[in-house]
Amino acid sequence: MSIPFSVLDLSPIVVGGSAAEALRNTLDLARHVEARGYQRFWLAEHHNMTGIASAATAVVIGHVAAGTTRIRVGSGGIMLPNHAPLVVAEQFGTLATLFPDRIDLGLGRAPGTDALTARALRRDLATSAEQFPQDVMELQAYFEPTAAGQTLRAIPGEGLRVPLWILGSSLFGASLAAALGLPFAFASHFAPDALMPALQIYRTRFKPSRQLQRPHAMVAANVIAADTDDEARFLFTSLQQAFLRLRRGEPGPLPLPVESIEMISSELEQAGLAQALQCSFVGNVATVTRGLRAFLDRTGADELIISGHIHEHRARLRSFELAAQARDQLAA
Repeated sequence: MSIPFSVLDLSPIVVGGSAAEALRNTLDLARHVEARGYQRFWLAEHHNMTGIASAATAVVIGHVAAGTTRIRVGSGGIMLPNHAPLVVAEQFGTLATLFPDRIDLGLGRAPGTDALTARALRRDLATSAEQFPQDVMELQAYFEPTAAGQTLRAIPGEGLRVPLWILGSSLFGASLAAALGLPFAFASHFAPDALMPALQIYRTRFKPSRQLQRPHAMVAANVIAADTDDEARFLFTSLQQAFLRLRRGEPGPLPLPVESIEMISSELEQAGLAQALQCSFVGNVATVTRGLRAFLDRTGADELIISGHIHEHRARLRSFELAAQARDQLAA
C-alpha cells in the first residue's frame, strides 16, 4: 500500500521549555519531515493552553512555509466559529499569495479551548457553532473569482481557490464534507469512536465538486517510534500524562516521560486512556508498520496524518524519521 504521510503539530511547549523553543522546534521538525517525503505539515488552533504554542495558527503557518520549500503547510485546523470568515479568507489568501500551491485550509467547528476562552474569542457564542456550514460556504465564496457587481471581496484571496478541508471527530463533519464535495480529515488520534461510521457516511454521500471529484479521506494517528519497543513505550507516557492531566482539569506543558503510567493513574483512568488513544502505534519500525498496516487496511484511508507528542526534541525527530521508514515498508 502506498499512501501519503503527513504531520499534525501543535508546537508543544514541554516542561522546562518555552513557547519560543516550541516554535523553533516546529520549524526544525517541518524541515526534517520535508526532507523525508512527508506530504503536508499542519498546525492546530488551540487557545489558553500552556502546553501549546500554535494559537496564532496562520502566523505559525507562515513561519513554517517561509522556512521550507516544498511541503504543503496548513491548518488542522482553523476553528472557524472563532473567526469571521472574511478575516480567515484574507489571512489564507495572503499565505497562498506568498506561498503559491503550498497552503491548505482545514476547518473545524469546535472551540479549541475551554468555555470561558471561547466566550472571549467568539463573535456570538450562542450561535456560532451552528453557523459553521454557512460560514464554510461564505469562506469558499471569498476564494472564488470576483463576480460582476460584487462589493465585498477578500484581497488577497479572491480567485485563489485555496483548498479547503473539513475536519471532524463526529458524523457532522463527515456529512458536511460529503455535501460540499470537500476532503475530510477525521481526528481519530484522540476521538476514535465514530471513525468508521463517519468514513462510511462521507464516502456514500459524497457529491463531486470543482475542488474534488471523488472522496478523499485522511485519518489521524499517534505514532511514537523509537529504536526499541521499550523506548517507544517510555516516550509514549508523555502523551498519556498529557491526556490524564487534561481530563483531570490540570492541563499544562508536555510532561517528562515516566517509567510506568500505571503508577500514576487509576484503573478507570487507564481504561479511558486506552479508549481515547486506541489509534496510537508505539514501538520500533516493525511494530509500527504492523499496526499501521492493519489500521490503514481497516479504514481504507487515502492519506495518514500523524501526531507525535514526545518531550525530547531529538527523540521526536527520530520518531518521524522511523515513521517514514514504516511508510516506505508499507509501500514496498
